[in-house]
Amino acid sequence: MLKGYGPEPIFRGRAVTTEPLGRASGDEPETSLIEIASVPIRRWRVVVGLPLAAALMVGTASLAVPPSFTANTSFVPEANTQARLPSSLGGLAGLAGQLGVSFGGEPTQSPRFYGEVVRSRELLERVLLTRYSDVGTTGAGSADSATLLRILRVRGRDRADSLERGVKRLVKLISVRVDNQTNIVRLSVEARHPDLAAAVAGRIVEYLNEFNAKKRQSQARERRKFIELRLTDAEQQLHDAEDQLKVFYQRNRSWQQAPELVFEEGRLRRRVDIRQEVSLTLRREYETARIEEVNDTPVITVIDPPVPPRERSSPKRLLLVVMALFLGGVIGLVWAFGAQHLEQMRRGNDSEYQELRRVAGAMREDWARLWPFRTRRNR
Repeated sequence: MLKGYGPEPIFRGRAVTTEPLGRASGDEPETSLIEIASVPIRRWRVVVGLPLAAALMVGTASLAVPPSFTANTSFVPEANTQARLPSSLGGLAGLAGQLGVSFGGEPTQSPRFYGEVVRSRELLERVLLTRYSDVGTTGAGSADSATLLRILRVRGRDRADSLERGVKRLVKLISVRVDNQTNIVRLSVEARHPDLAAAVAGRIVEYLNEFNAKKRQSQARERRKFIELRLTDAEQQLHDAEDQLKVFYQRNRSWQQAPELVFEEGRLRRRVDIRQEVSLTLRREYETARIEEVNDTPVITVIDPPVPPRERSSPKRLLLVVMALFLGGVIGLVWAFGAQHLEQMRRGNDSEYQELRRVAGAMREDWARLWPFRTRRNR
């Protein structure tokens, strides 16, 4: 063995350490799972306390929010039996209905039309001016004590402004969904009290039915007037055609023996037959229109009548507390790992940490200059 060489290589009196193969001298050691798990354990006060504090604050705040109840009802509008599509287009009409497209029939009898009428200003103003039981002030046993506009505590500069604000408020409390496959319209009304929510939903369906009955009666009335005029003209034309045929028979008693007279008699006879058929058709339509004009049968079939809900729809306190726990836990973990990283930077006197301190100090000085209520330091 040469002089100067032993178990540890010597170079100018200093020991030279050897690094294992595969790792350079400047590489950072790998972080193990135990070290990662120890971070939230060492800072358990933040990881546990922050979610609990957030859940406590959210739960306390939710207690101050007044509960709301939602009443649900569903109905099916009356289908138009007069306008029917050919059987060859039945499949296309069904596919168009599933896509929410009205294919055939009157658009005013589609379920989407009823959903839009529910949100119309005329119907909502009528609902707002209807009197309901004000459970919040007069007790559950009172009946028709105040208008919905007063119960909702909507105030404006004048009556028109109050109604406008009330309509906007009521639109937010109403939800309408239309099932394109079954043509079922589902209506939901939210209110502070279950009885009020059910009463408002029932009044909306009632007024919607009255609106459609009046609309149908007005349409039948206009249709009856038009058919009445056409029937008068058709009967007059029938009388004229019959008079012409009568005059022909009086002037030509032996018309069967002349070919020209036979042709003229056939032409006059066909004219009378056509006028009779038109007159009979208009007479049947006229009687139908008269019946429809006074018909007040419901045009809406209620499937589920509105009933007072037993459970509140909002606020959902348990869901809010669980969400607060989850978000608080995430923020607590981020806080713990961020604090651990800053602690390691501070101990290592890292240049990034020094730069961060410099930026934070500059921001603090800028804020102290901008803050109008800063305190003066004692000299």
